[in-house]
Amino acid sequence: MTVVTHRPDPVAQAPGVRPTPARRRVRLSGGGALLGVVPFLAYIVLFLAIPTLVVAVGAVTADDGGFTLDNLARLGDPYILAAFGRSILLSAVTALVGAVLGALLGYALVTARPDGLLRRVVTAASGVLAQFGGVTLAFAFIATIGLSGFVTEFLRDRVGVDIYASGVWLFELPGLLLVYSYFQIPLMVIVFLPALDGIRPQWREAAASLGGSTWQYWRLVGMPLLAPPFLGATLLLFANAFSAYATAAALVSQGSPIVPLQIRGALTSEVVLGQQNLGKAMALGMIVVVAVVMWLYALVQKRSAKWLG
Repeated sequence: MTVVTHRPDPVAQAPGVRPTPARRRVRLSGGGALLGVVPFLAYIVLFLAIPTLVVAVGAVTADDGGFTLDNLARLGDPYILAAFGRSILLSAVTALVGAVLGALLGYALVTARPDGLLRRVVTAASGVLAQFGGVTLAFAFIATIGLSGFVTEFLRDRVGVDIYASGVWLFELPGLLLVYSYFQIPLMVIVFLPALDGIRPQWREAAASLGGSTWQYWRLVGMPLLAPPFLGATLLLFANAFSAYATAAALVSQGSPIVPLQIRGALTSEVVLGQQNLGKAMALGMIVVVAVVMWLYALVQKRSAKWLG
């Protein structure tokens, strides 16, 4: 039997001899891993930590620069509470609509060929439409179903249906519900599709071999496994809609039905001056709501990773 012993490298141990690049890479592997997260940490500090600190400090700052709790106390005003209620309603409804329709569309994609044209096209379109928002999305809806939109005029002139017979709902909360659902559905497809892919065909085959029906498989196996990622994706959609601003700002020109538009009014109002810190207090309230939602999302994701990992 031959015994192989490790001989120390005399060149590497000789004084004054620099280590080879391979040895330097081994020695710097720990520091290199830390250097890799420096850009991410810098991004978090510059665009999350510092703005949050500025908002928190401004929320408890008076007009003369002193400490005050009046701005936080004014969050209990009826019109601010109503704005928060409408924002939560808007986010909850569009999150549920986007979650249900997006999950159904994602399931249809899973049943198709994994490398088929349909899945590639729908996945790519979902990635684009999920980021399609702001002024562009608002203009698209105004040009399509606005007061002079081509669909509105076609229905009015050719079909005899006036979609605005009961009022101009597009520029109010019902219109925001429709427009927000437009980008919530493709976002759900992107977020929920990996969870659907994690359902193994062997589980359904095992249920069928034991005499279980399709309904029993989904009720006892599929739905319990998909419930955590579905709930997590719904919470993510809620946070996405709750923090959206550009689309609502471009679509709603008068009034401030939701909190982001109330903040805009407080920061830019030329009628009632000195509302900047109140706007920061409302922004702090939004941060608290989003933080709670994302905390619940993290808990649900941890559970779903345990089942599908």
